[in-house]
Amino acid sequence: MKARIFATATVLSAFATSLPAVDSQLLSLMMPDAKVLAGVNVAQAKSSPFGQYVLSQISANDPGLQELITLTGFDPRQDLTEVLVASNGAAGSHTGLAAATGNFNVGTIVNLATTKGGVQENVGTTVILEDPGQTHGVAFLSSSLVVAGDLADVKAAIARANSSPANSSPALPSDVVKQVNALSSSEDAWGLSTVPLTNLAMLASNNAPLPMGNLQNSLGSVQSASGGVKFTGTVNITVQAQTDTAQNATALAGVAQFLANMAQLNAAKNPQAVAALQSLTATANGTTVTVTLSVPEDQFQQLIQPQASMNHPHRPMKK
Repeated sequence: MKARIFATATVLSAFATSLPAVDSQLLSLMMPDAKVLAGVNVAQAKSSPFGQYVLSQISANDPGLQELITLTGFDPRQDLTEVLVASNGAAGSHTGLAAATGNFNVGTIVNLATTKGGVQENVGTTVILEDPGQTHGVAFLSSSLVVAGDLADVKAAIARANSSPANSSPALPSDVVKQVNALSSSEDAWGLSTVPLTNLAMLASNNAPLPMGNLQNSLGSVQSASGGVKFTGTVNITVQAQTDTAQNATALAGVAQFLANMAQLNAAKNPQAVAALQSLTATANGTTVTVTLSVPEDQFQQLIQPQASMNHPHRPMKK
């Protein structure tokens, strides 16, 4: 479940442009022990050239999307406003939450889901749609607010929403809230991990052993990390990592720069990637490593077009 939540966040992150601080209503739904969070303001895509490009890759002729729009009236390209996802970041855990604001035709969506085998449960005035095994659910707190994830976390979010007034203080620790507000105010799409990156690598690999080598050793020194993307005619990517020692910070910056330099040697295989990596810088300051990358939006579009064409083989690549 966690992998699906963060995969969704990754896709939606391309839809953002200028992001104000995260919606306090969404933040108040997150579990108190959340260690990994990511967010994006989907509505800002309407004023972003790059966001418009990404939206254009989601074809209205896609049968699955068109069926969703026809049956429910819900078009994620238009009806989503903001998305926030969170996890406790524990290795082996399958919990997590995704919350979103937007325009949801609750009655139509519920009727469709139940005819497809979904289970409806009411908690007070809140409707939860659950999978047949009743392990995960989607809860409609209103026609403009939805939360999804494993059922226990969804019900806990409902309880937090019902027990607190609107715009109440989040249940998250104050230092995490401070970091989230800083990131969401300065970046268009952002992510934050307050747990070691090895935890996240284990999650991504379904708890399989990590490969040995300098990269693993360097990642093992990272105690927390944050990053964001901002679109201003240029795709600006910034990642910061806190390591356990200054020596390991210097080593990690060296590994990141080395990998970028090695990739540039393969110019014939992927010239777009090589051109993008030419602007990458990795520096260490004490125990903090900062990696930055700045790529013109049109060049970034060329970089992701091969993948887009594979997803839509009937659509020719733009020139």
